[in-house]
Amino acid sequence: MDVALQFCRHRLLPRVGASATSCRWLSSCVHPRRAPYTPVPPPTPLPLVSRLFQPSNLREGQESTELTCRSQRLMLQTGFLHPSNPGCFYYLPATVRSMEKLVRLIDQEMQAIGGQKLDMPALCAADLWRRSGRWDLMGKEMFRLRDRHGIDYCLGPTHEEAVTELLASQANLSYRQLPLLLYQVTRKFRDEQKPKFGLLRGREFYMKDMYSFDVSEEAAHHTYQSVCQAYGRLFDRLGLRWVQVRADTGNIGGTLSHEFQLPADVGEDRLLTCGSCSFSANVELVEPGRADCPQCQSGTLVESKGIEVGHTFYLGTKYSQVFQATFNTAQNKPALAEMGCFGLGVTRILAAAIEVLSSDDGIRWPGLLAPYQVCVLPPKKGSKTMELVGLAEELALRLASLSGLRGEVVLDDRTQMTIGKRLKDASQLGYPYVVVVGQGAAVEQQQQQQQQPKFEVICQQSGETLFLSRDALTDLLSQVETV
Repeated sequence: MDVALQFCRHRLLPRVGASATSCRWLSSCVHPRRAPYTPVPPPTPLPLVSRLFQPSNLREGQESTELTCRSQRLMLQTGFLHPSNPGCFYYLPATVRSMEKLVRLIDQEMQAIGGQKLDMPALCAADLWRRSGRWDLMGKEMFRLRDRHGIDYCLGPTHEEAVTELLASQANLSYRQLPLLLYQVTRKFRDEQKPKFGLLRGREFYMKDMYSFDVSEEAAHHTYQSVCQAYGRLFDRLGLRWVQVRADTGNIGGTLSHEFQLPADVGEDRLLTCGSCSFSANVELVEPGRADCPQCQSGTLVESKGIEVGHTFYLGTKYSQVFQATFNTAQNKPALAEMGCFGLGVTRILAAAIEVLSSDDGIRWPGLLAPYQVCVLPPKKGSKTMELVGLAEELALRLASLSGLRGEVVLDDRTQMTIGKRLKDASQLGYPYVVVVGQGAAVEQQQQQQQQPKFEVICQQSGETLFLSRDALTDLLSQVETV
């Protein structure tokens, strides 16, 4: 309750017989009307490269024979990953920043088509898997354990059983509530016999898995296409070249399946595409040795390799029948829900993007996923332009105050190193924009030759080097898209 109004009621009313109206008037006098309070977020501290926990080995020059692909070598060398057990890694802070950005993008696309986010237990009861028949079907790839009471569990590699059992527990689900699209982004576990390629094939990884429930087969196919289109939009936003191919349903089951692949020589999947029509498929679905297209009959199939980053399945009633996941129809009769499931390899997308976009000398991120967008390099300590260190700090703070760049600008304060060495590090780490505060900036500092370029700006995505004034630099970076 307002303090003045409390005082009015408890002090003034008994003594002078004041009315409630006069009390409200007194309260308004003590606390005049003011605009609604809008909280202002506190300024984000400017990250300093010397303080970032990123134990890189950029100049050691030692390479292990176990580093079998570009993304694995670069992510270990630059301090984005640190090895733990076979097939498991520490995700260091810069990697977590990138992964969180990717998850935000995934959330946007999934929620745009009606997805609702939840979180299911990683520890799954064996009973659910036995009921579906997959406890034995999954074989040695599934991590299994037994608790102190002798009850069997597994670390969930996927959650079809769990989510269907969840839906089956809802006794009064109406057709009006469908389609229902439930998804999560969680750690998954798979006992790979030979984990390799870093995050491309590990034993513990992050995955987005969505499960759909529809009133009919036709509606389920509509949902299926909607999710496939959302996947395409996601990869387009990341600037990645992708292909959607027909695929085997495997041990998940169902009658329709597609993989989303990033073409790459290191990919483990063999893909066949036709140059004359839209046919594309995993080689598993095509008769061995066949060279002509099974769809148009006239085109020639061309083989390539790809990294699978997404997979979609139309399940029908395979799981809803087992767990009796039903809904009430318009006639108030129970009917089995038609299901689909849709996966995205979150950590695999990170590694695959680095694999296809980077060179052997340095990481190149999809612009939206770079851990930081801008790195500002002050002059070397003891150099002729060392007095510009303050200008570099001021510039970094100014850029960091731009609405799209809050928390996205780092200052490489390791001024004991030359600009050349720090530029090499910045190139290897993949900052999209590197701003050098060097000799050119001294012109502005001295307030002379105002038309001359001031800051060297290296755009690592395009390979361009620009020389811009402070205002032009601000205009350029204010257009950077972040998530």
